Amino acid sequence: MKSIKIFLTAGAIALLSSGCENVLEEHPQSQIVPSYFNSPSGVLGGIAGVYNDIRSQWGTEGFTVEMQAGTDEFIQGLSAGTPIPYTYNGLNGSNFGSAWGVAFQDINTLNGVLQYGQTIELPDATRKQYLAQAKFLRAFWYFYLVQTWGDVPLHTEFITVPSQAASRQPAAQVYELIIKDLTEAAADLPNQPTAPFLGKAATKPVAQFLLAKAYLTRGWLNNTAADFTKAAALCDEIIANKSAYGLDLWQDYGDAFVPANDYGKETMFVSDHVLDPKYGYYSVGAAAGGGAAQNLTPWFTNWNYPNNSGINSFKNASGAFVNSGTSGMIRDSYYGRPYIRMRPNSDKQAGGAHAGKNYFLDQAFTNRDVDSRFANSFYQVYISNTSITNAATAPNNSRGIGYTTVVGQDTAVWLPDYEVPGAPQFVGSRPFKGIVVPPSLWNNGIFPALKKFMDPSRGANFNDPSTRPCVLYRFSDVYMTGAEAYFKAGDAAKAASLINVVRQRAAFRKSNSTAQNAAAATAMTITAADVTLDFILDERSREFFGEWQRWHDLVRTRSLVRRVKEWNQEAAPYVKDFNMLRPIPQSQIDRVVDGPAFPQNSGY
Repeated sequence: MKSIKIFLTAGAIALLSSGCENVLEEHPQSQIVPSYFNSPSGVLGGIAGVYNDIRSQWGTEGFTVEMQAGTDEFIQGLSAGTPIPYTYNGLNGSNFGSAWGVAFQDINTLNGVLQYGQTIELPDATRKQYLAQAKFLRAFWYFYLVQTWGDVPLHTEFITVPSQAASRQPAAQVYELIIKDLTEAAADLPNQPTAPFLGKAATKPVAQFLLAKAYLTRGWLNNTAADFTKAAALCDEIIANKSAYGLDLWQDYGDAFVPANDYGKETMFVSDHVLDPKYGYYSVGAAAGGGAAQNLTPWFTNWNYPNNSGINSFKNASGAFVNSGTSGMIRDSYYGRPYIRMRPNSDKQAGGAHAGKNYFLDQAFTNRDVDSRFANSFYQVYISNTSITNAATAPNNSRGIGYTTVVGQDTAVWLPDYEVPGAPQFVGSRPFKGIVVPPSLWNNGIFPALKKFMDPSRGANFNDPSTRPCVLYRFSDVYMTGAEAYFKAGDAAKAASLINVVRQRAAFRKSNSTAQNAAAATAMTITAADVTLDFILDERSREFFGEWQRWHDLVRTRSLVRRVKEWNQEAAPYVKDFNMLRPIPQSQIDRVVDGPAFPQNSGY
């Protein structure tokens, strides 16, 4: 017999015990019986399986689209596939709900851990930590479920006998369990990760943060002042004890997304995707394009730079970008694999209060000269990675000169965030070797790509999935969540002070002098009068663009329909109030054949 290695995926945990060489099943509960939880390895294995299943959602394509499409931030890219999640037109239980089944399977596993793990032979402190992990994870999944679907089945006991009956319990009861679980988990989890839950698994501040989010969200649902006050106090406590928790902001916003810092001080909780392909569910060099537990996040917002960067591209009579000539780029590991699924919402609004404006540049990232988050979040310059000779007489070469691009030196594509006269082949009257594509020429095939999650470590196998973790919670969100809670509690001054910590950090640039950074921080400072709901939502865009939060942000703040109608032209004609909840998966409805039918959410 060989040792069994179980990888616990949200915390970089490895457990060694006896058994056949194997990898934990993706849905461990399906083969678990009560006796499985009668040992420490069984309890730990159950927790491991749940962490593993988080990896099967965060970073995958379908789940990422569900968390971000149909908001003010993202619209369809050229290869988006079905427009349904982007527009809500035709959204139903047959085309939504990738995590529903996984969540309930995991909840059942966790119920087994909590039900039978009370009596396992372990030191009291160790047993408490194991059970606290299970409580956190059960609350984690139920919080996702109740935010997404509202009333859901509420289970707290381990189910061993299949049933074809099910019902939904009120969201209020679900929140009661979430708050109870997180309160108890926070009391027993350590301040910082400890063995065997290493890396960035759940800790006391992570449980406190999720508890603050739960109070904040329930407060919005019921307009309950006490919930806002509790959420604010929890965020204050985390910030006050950040040293004990090993948490802090990086001085430079961009450092939060450097691969070497993925497990650093600003990261609170992650879903791992490891270097060992056995635990990443892909074969090296196979150019995987989907499947469970694969992190494809870096590629979703990537435009097709190898096929849409023709060196003699031009603007046609209608003012649209036309790709022409040999491409100035080839696919590489630095710029990543072009999936073109979704793109930043830079379409100008045709009418209404925001006519002629777009959300991306005119609402979210407005102060780009001072605020570093735009430059740190998006690619704007593509340096030539292939040498091309462009003859003066080449078709559509309007420059009047011939030249050869120099790899690693010449700019192949520049995507400025402002209009440039003479684009795409000139900067004013000066010929440009590459192409210049300003906002007026962006379309669903060429646009600034999100670079936060890029993974150049793929090397020669750059089409493989990323092995970077998906970072679910960052420390900056403690400030933003606290600010929102204080705003709802009526203390705009305190909200402004918390937001200012995030904004003043965003003003910092390594290339600036001390005096320049001080002036930038002053320019980024807001007052209580500036704090509105829309300002908070815009600030969350600047800070968390693309980080799996936007749909829940808009739903929590009861802003989804209004903001989509104001800013998202492709979804505005279809979004309705009932879209504040997602459709129950049809598979769930079909499985319930005993007793009352399982109800669908209104409108679907």
